[in-house]
Amino acid sequence: MRAIIFLIVATLLTACSTTSPEVGMQQDVDQATAIIQRFQEIPEKGIPPSVLKAARGVAILTVTKAGFIGSGRGGTGVVVARLDKGWSGPSSIGTGGAGFGFQAGVEVTEFVMILNTPAAVEAFSKQTNFTLGGNVGVSAGPVGRSAEASVGLQSAIYSYSRSQGFFAGVSLEGTAISVKDDYNQAYYGRAVTAQEILSGKVQPPAGARNLLSVLSKY
Repeated sequence: MRAIIFLIVATLLTACSTTSPEVGMQQDVDQATAIIQRFQEIPEKGIPPSVLKAARGVAILTVTKAGFIGSGRGGTGVVVARLDKGWSGPSSIGTGGAGFGFQAGVEVTEFVMILNTPAAVEAFSKQTNFTLGGNVGVSAGPVGRSAEASVGLQSAIYSYSRSQGFFAGVSLEGTAISVKDDYNQAYYGRAVTAQEILSGKVQPPAGARNLLSVLSKY
């Protein structure tokens, strides 16, 4: 059983890295741009604008889960932080894990995490690996216009998901997050830390222009 699960996870993570780190990072940035836009296409079911406007940072992940008897998941994405003027460049992140039970087939889910506090941003910038809920609190975020007036800070991170067109606030507690230093180095053309990127010490590449333009509305 463990061998099967290991194979599933390894296959998913390998699939995420079949392209070069630079190309893979740009794909993640472009995907993140599209995800943010999709989450806001239906205001009644999307992330309340007030939540995005108050965000200290935003992390976006695309996660693929596959399995038969055992299951595994793997995904990549980016995180950006709000600066005094605008947003930082994107820093690469990844996730992976294994599970048990009968889960046949493949499912792709898009996740958006709203970082509400400086501590949440620090978790993504100062730690190479960390666990949501362990190092920093995370909870399902409020959804839609109906939640706009009642939104109040309840967690360091709000999480949202979209799968097969269905939007929802969802808890990601227990999810392991890692910084992909090789992607960052390839994308920025030199060795650079997540902290340097998210603090604005590194100029965002031209390829991040569309993502930052979408976020500039908030």
